[in-house]
Amino acid sequence: MEKGLLEKTGHDLNHWIKIVTASKIEKHKAIIDFLKSEHGFTYGFANFVAHKAKASDAASIDDSDLLTNQYKGKEALRPIYDKLLAIIAILGNDITITPKKSAVSIIRKKQFALIKPATKTRIDLGLKIKDKPTTDRLENCGPFGTMCTHRVRLTQVEEVDAELTVWLKEAYEGAG
Repeated sequence: MEKGLLEKTGHDLNHWIKIVTASKIEKHKAIIDFLKSEHGFTYGFANFVAHKAKASDAASIDDSDLLTNQYKGKEALRPIYDKLLAIIAILGNDITITPKKSAVSIIRKKQFALIKPATKTRIDLGLKIKDKPTTDRLENCGPFGTMCTHRVRLTQVEEVDAELTVWLKEAYEGAG
């Protein structure tokens, strides 16, 4: 987005953040409307600049704060997340762990898993395993849509077991 912004407008992100700051507009939607009407922005670029100006996008928040916020009120799920990460770490040294506002993306060359605290009592683990049949436990992707092919619902740390490790490894290998 940042590169496209420069190409589209001739000015870099810092320039536009200064423009927004100087406008003294504080509300996200008002910033978007301002950039669209006064500077000819499309919605996508206006939204991007608004988030950056307000430091409200996931990239502007420290990874540990993103995780803390994901598990606020869901602290009992954190050991499940930690055990998943321990298993993922042994799959290979070419993995990127990317916390976002509501989930953590696990990426090799492409995303192969997504860890989302779905409720106060359940983590949904999304996996991308091509041509893998579903089972009672390895469900269809559910709310993940095309980001994943399967979902595993986890409510206890003991559910992060040998069978799940095999699925994580399959997803990892498919993303290489």
